[in-house]
Amino acid sequence: MVSICFYLNQAYFHMYLVLCCKAQVIVCCFSMSMGFLIEETAPVVWRGLMVMSAVEKLLRQVDWGQLDYLVIDMPPGTGDVQLSVSQNIPIAGAVIVSTPQDVALLDAHKGAEMFRKVHVPVLGLVQNMSVFQCPKCKHETHIFGTDGVRDLAKTLGLDILGDVPLHINIRETCDSGQPVVISQPQSDAAKAYLKIAMEILRRLPVPPS
Repeated sequence: MVSICFYLNQAYFHMYLVLCCKAQVIVCCFSMSMGFLIEETAPVVWRGLMVMSAVEKLLRQVDWGQLDYLVIDMPPGTGDVQLSVSQNIPIAGAVIVSTPQDVALLDAHKGAEMFRKVHVPVLGLVQNMSVFQCPKCKHETHIFGTDGVRDLAKTLGLDILGDVPLHINIRETCDSGQPVVISQPQSDAAKAYLKIAMEILRRLPVPPS
């Protein structure tokens, strides 16, 4: 099993099963979240020790089965959760995900430096919500700024793994439980996600068979 730590500013995740009949490949994706441990509308009002206890349960007491990859979604910041996860399980690499605006880039920069200090390899950066394309006229607008993550990557000496556009199809397909990579695999949005996935895999050790 290879652990990958995602340091995220904005993202959406769902549990789903991918069946790729042409390639005769079955990919099973499982999800576990703190949100499953409480009522759907209840806030997580936990102090540090309670949060750490929950993280420990998620890591040690979930029957994950035989995994090739374990992806850990962590919030922005450099607090107890991030440090404890980084120090208590072997992590093959971290991926920094950020939108291009300045305030988000500050957190992304701190996240990259934190992983370096705890000796976790940073595999690269992903620029999220990089551009909005009008579905009617196809005009492109950089709502959150242009290439801020690319500039940060140069500063840190890291690679850009890819760009995720701000596209209504991404939101709609996630809300319906059919992520765009499954429901619209030939779309530009799906291709963007698949490119990022391949770039990450290229930088990771091969899982044991």
